[in-house]
Amino acid sequence: MIKWIIKLFSSTQKEENIEDNVKPEVHEHQKNNLNSVSKKYLIVGLGNIGAEYVNTRHNIGFKVLDFLAKKEGLSFETVKLGALAEYKFKGRTFFLLKPNTYMNLSGKAVKYWMDKENIPLENILVITDDLNLSFGTIRIKPKGSDGGHNGLKNINLVLNTQNYTRYRFGISDQFKKGQQVDYVLGEWNAEEEAKLSERLETSAEIIKTFGTAGLENTMTTFNGK
Repeated sequence: MIKWIIKLFSSTQKEENIEDNVKPEVHEHQKNNLNSVSKKYLIVGLGNIGAEYVNTRHNIGFKVLDFLAKKEGLSFETVKLGALAEYKFKGRTFFLLKPNTYMNLSGKAVKYWMDKENIPLENILVITDDLNLSFGTIRIKPKGSDGGHNGLKNINLVLNTQNYTRYRFGISDQFKKGQQVDYVLGEWNAEEEAKLSERLETSAEIIKTFGTAGLENTMTTFNGK
């Protein structure tokens, strides 16, 4: 009887030792959860390509990314569906994308680079102009409608969701009836130009804060500033 008890105890200990050495199985859905904690971010500045659009209100997305790239000594490379610069900061990698598809097909470029770099939806930030906000006003939102903006409209359509972060830069609505297109595609006036540098500096900080401190902190820090 004693020998049987010793044998049983010895067998149980062996089984426990084997179990201690076995690595837990990671199922596919768990792998997906682990991969979702990404340190890669896609920052999309909306605009139109061409020298005639460089300094226009509608191209504020391009202007913000150009400012950050110049500040950090980055250069844009012509790639599929756009121009891309890679910015590394505090362990994060920011892909700065200026689509070359023209505004109303922006979603194609966003989807391509999102998939290519395996960047989750929550790590996408789209920078766009907004007529409904006074000049330089900052509005960062985790989701929302396109608000009549053709770039956002196409992104919503291609991604089949409105649940991505957008940074709306106010350009105001100081135009006469029937002159909206001319105003949006017009260049900054002298007063706006004088204030633009400070707003671009803040915009660069918004991008970095979005990647390092998260969306909630970014909205708390910058919205309405």
